[in-house]
Amino acid sequence: MKKVLSKNGSSKGIKFLFTLLVIFFLLNMLIAPAKYLQTALSGLSTWATIVLPSVFPFMFFTRVLTSLGYVEKFTKPFTKFSTFLYKTSPLSFYVFFMAIMSGYPVGSKMIADLYVARKISRTDAYRMSAFCSTSGPMFIIGAVGIGMLKSATIGYILFISHVLGAMLNGLIYRNVTASDTDNDKEEQISSAGTDISSIVQSCVQSILAVGGIITIFFIIIEVFSPLFSFLPLPLSAFLEGVIEITKGSLSLSTLTSPKLAVLLCSFVIGFGGISTILQSITMLNRVKIPLKLYIFQKLTHGILSMLVSAPLLFLI
Repeated sequence: MKKVLSKNGSSKGIKFLFTLLVIFFLLNMLIAPAKYLQTALSGLSTWATIVLPSVFPFMFFTRVLTSLGYVEKFTKPFTKFSTFLYKTSPLSFYVFFMAIMSGYPVGSKMIADLYVARKISRTDAYRMSAFCSTSGPMFIIGAVGIGMLKSATIGYILFISHVLGAMLNGLIYRNVTASDTDNDKEEQISSAGTDISSIVQSCVQSILAVGGIITIFFIIIEVFSPLFSFLPLPLSAFLEGVIEITKGSLSLSTLTSPKLAVLLCSFVIGFGGISTILQSITMLNRVKIPLKLYIFQKLTHGILSMLVSAPLLFLI
């Protein structure tokens, strides 16, 4: 009885603190509406010019390819390899390849689509999320490396460390298990739409959700920016990256030490930021992956990517 009361009290306390935080955000927006309107527009602009054109086509065509039923044939040669390394379906290598080519949150979307289509189990989905939720070369090499850090070499270092970090991360979670119930299977059968209109509708809803989350987190960072200004630049830029990957990477690119910028960017890109984690969790909603598990997976991915990037710094 005491434990139940303790849990209820803790839940109410968290809810109260969250309510205060939301009121704090609203007050900030009411005090300076023009400022936060511009911030929201910046978030929407980032989504419209970077995320939408690079991610939406991959979402659509990977979903079409999955619905055609030929993916299993393409991935059959990887059966022994995927079973030995990650204890997953060979489809995991198809998802991994498409994820590293397209970026967040396509990998998570594909995992969910395969689960709904009954092509992978929930256990497969849990294990795959550890190494198939990745950023892509367009963002890492193009946006961060060349665009922000003004170096293609740094971009390739970040990309290689990110991919290797993901592959190593999958080994950590290869024994994670989940239960697949009859209710789950019934939901999968009733939810798998394979006609073009259903696919388009699903992808549009997903990409709109991503845009909304990005915009909200741009505003959150702007609200906290006065507090961050009291911190040393590396720490404040890193915290921005922990919240939102694009804004954080841009701030980290202003550091005077390129090597420190690479190390911190490696972690931020591997972790993905709270914004990207929420995007991915939105995609993985049907899989019902525990939020705590997914956060741990992204934390270890970030740490491993940072460790892998360290010996590559001599190339700078």
